[in-house]
Amino acid sequence: MSWNWQKSDWPKFRWDRARLAVKEEKFLLGAGVAIGAIKHLTEDERYTLTVELMSTEAVTTSAIEGEVLNRDSVQSSILYQLGLMTSSKRRVLPAEQGIAEMMVEVYRSSPEPLSSKMMFDWHRKVMLGRSDLPVGRFRVSREPMQVISGRIGEPKVHFEGPPSKQVHAEMQRFIAWFNQTAVDGKASLPALTRAGTAHLYFESIHPFEDGNGRIGRALAEKAITQTVHQPVLVGLATSILLHRKDYYDALERANRRNEITEWLEWFAEIAIEAQRNSLAQVEFVIAKAKLLDRLRNLLNERQEKALLRLFRAGPEGFKGGLSASNYVSITGASPATTTRDLADLVEKGALIRAGERKHTRYTLNLSA
Repeated sequence: MSWNWQKSDWPKFRWDRARLAVKEEKFLLGAGVAIGAIKHLTEDERYTLTVELMSTEAVTTSAIEGEVLNRDSVQSSILYQLGLMTSSKRRVLPAEQGIAEMMVEVYRSSPEPLSSKMMFDWHRKVMLGRSDLPVGRFRVSREPMQVISGRIGEPKVHFEGPPSKQVHAEMQRFIAWFNQTAVDGKASLPALTRAGTAHLYFESIHPFEDGNGRIGRALAEKAITQTVHQPVLVGLATSILLHRKDYYDALERANRRNEITEWLEWFAEIAIEAQRNSLAQVEFVIAKAKLLDRLRNLLNERQEKALLRLFRAGPEGFKGGLSASNYVSITGASPATTTRDLADLVEKGALIRAGERKHTRYTLNLSA
């Protein structure tokens, strides 16, 4: 069994440009729509959108690696890093603070060329609180870098990276390739082709002892935002998490050869799905602003609190919709007051009611 980095054509990746052309065009069209929609947002709304996307991406890119983080804690840390919150009473764990800091840095430095120093800084943030492995530098272990599953004595090797002694040279070549394939580079590549190749190339080297997946996905985001000149995260990790098994299977197949059309097609579909979800988030922020503006000074304190809680749930809303018992939990209102408040919200066009009696549920009326 040989890996892509062991083959004579490494790292001269090949792909069928014609098979990717339609997907590249679809993605660029979607990017144009997103940029146009964002222009309709106020500065505060753009910050809200950015924080929401970064918070979701931070939590989901960690979840792909099996690390469960508290979204509110991550969001508090992101707000603090962006200067939108002076302090937080919430206790933030090192892992939550670290991934939040990395996401903010990826966002802020998106136009800048890639460097070892930049990735070392990302790695220190991702590994915040860890003291059991080298942090902020490439791996040096003499043991093979392998991804293994199965029983002890009968392991299955899904992937093996190049020996540590080769990593420095491999990464210098990778960094040069990444910067040369930027939109203004001498070997410029389309957005999805560049991002998908960058992610696979980086993961094939696996330069760090841990954190490669999170940094590799951040590199893919950086590649896309540089190409489309749009510093709002696409949200790749959110879509990858929904297809996590397929993601690892696709990577495993791609790690065995340097003809990567199949991988790039899979990656392109994920990126387009992620872009569609991010655009839905933009439209949600716009609809939220319009609805709140229309209802200004028309709601009581309880109703405002409930609506803001619904908005925090995002475009998907509460699973199954808002119930009367949810409203009581959120506001502390009595059952009778809850009935009146909800009926009033429906009458004012803030909520849509569906179902009867104990099955009654309410959803935001964003179409209004």
